[in-house]
Amino acid sequence: MASKTGGSITPGAIAPSSHLTDVRYEIRGALTRRARDMETSGQEIIKLNIGNLSRYGFEAPPHLREAIASHLHESEGYGHEQGLEMARDAIAAQQRARGARHVDPERIFIGNGVSELIDISLRALLQTDDEVLLPSPDYPLWSAATILNGGRPRYYRCTAANGHLPDPEEIEALITPRTRALVLINPNNPTGAVYPRALLEQLVAVAARHRLLLLCDEIYDELLYDDAVFQPLAEVAGELPCISFGGLSKVHRACGYRVGWMSLSGDPKRTSDYRDAMQLLAALRLCANMPAQWAVIPALQDAPTVRALTATGGRLQEARQAVIDGVLASDYLDLVTPGGALYAFPQIRASRIASFDDNAFALRLLEEESVLIVPGSSFNVAASRHFRLTLLPPPAQLREVFVRIERVLGRMADEQPHRAEAAVA
Repeated sequence: MASKTGGSITPGAIAPSSHLTDVRYEIRGALTRRARDMETSGQEIIKLNIGNLSRYGFEAPPHLREAIASHLHESEGYGHEQGLEMARDAIAAQQRARGARHVDPERIFIGNGVSELIDISLRALLQTDDEVLLPSPDYPLWSAATILNGGRPRYYRCTAANGHLPDPEEIEALITPRTRALVLINPNNPTGAVYPRALLEQLVAVAARHRLLLLCDEIYDELLYDDAVFQPLAEVAGELPCISFGGLSKVHRACGYRVGWMSLSGDPKRTSDYRDAMQLLAALRLCANMPAQWAVIPALQDAPTVRALTATGGRLQEARQAVIDGVLASDYLDLVTPGGALYAFPQIRASRIASFDDNAFALRLLEEESVLIVPGSSFNVAASRHFRLTLLPPPAQLREVFVRIERVLGRMADEQPHRAEAAVA
């Protein structure tokens, strides 16, 4: 087989799988590659594209490191396919304390980050062309895992006009006989929305009426600002089958440990075969990395440490305030204030820039002002006027970022056709 590359034919070129045609992950995509090229040429880039806490000086709590170091001699062989038993005990205890029903270590799975477990949960569930209800904007891994496992994403909107919260009636209208699961991300990435209990009760009722599996990404569960309250979905779901995802990456600032978990709750009679299917898939990858699993126990059993960062005066709270202030001072931006997680999702006003391409804006911001963000369309938002940035840089740097954003938006506004026509007149 021959393929075309840059207009010429390359004999014997290896064609990638067609399964990847609709898979996107622009958080580490073309813009990131362009930023690396610019760095190679000596330019300094402010990177706001990814929630990598260590890049901005955040560190995992020392007692997590100590737990790993003191158990290295016990971590050199393969472990149980579902994870270290003592770590699963700690996760099960946390989930039961949160009101999850029928949770025990045999219904807990530890993986190499939540990313791996999302793939396992969908691979064990989906037949070809089964549908999964996903938020728009979504975290794009959910869309990718759905597609790569033969499923079809069906997106429900979480618009800024509705506080980036979903509409249960819209979700229910999307359900077809092929719909298998409803995915929630709470606290939300990329918007920072935190879902109130009353909304979760409505969503659980929709899932119950249509016998859907609930999948809730709760990796940001303790990253909350002001008076925001995290409501675990499993407690609301009760006997309804539900998988809750968590991990060490965000709340415990340990992205590189690659330790995530999923907890299967609800009526065991409805999920026993599904649980066994996930165990089979977990066994095929042998086990999750062993050393870092020892950190799960102190992470969940000792006093939490993240509140010092999100409370008044904490670094993440101050960074969030810098973003809020930057938007308030802008002639072009609006923002639904994030209640949780590590991101903000500003929107460009149509009244100021009528014709707007979020990818073109992101590229200009990178090339003209050396700031790397993620366009809103990367999160499966049609005709997006949004962009996502992280709250991880120091507040002073975020204030400088909004000065640069305003310069690019100002230039784009001056280039709008009606501005040019007015200047001629």
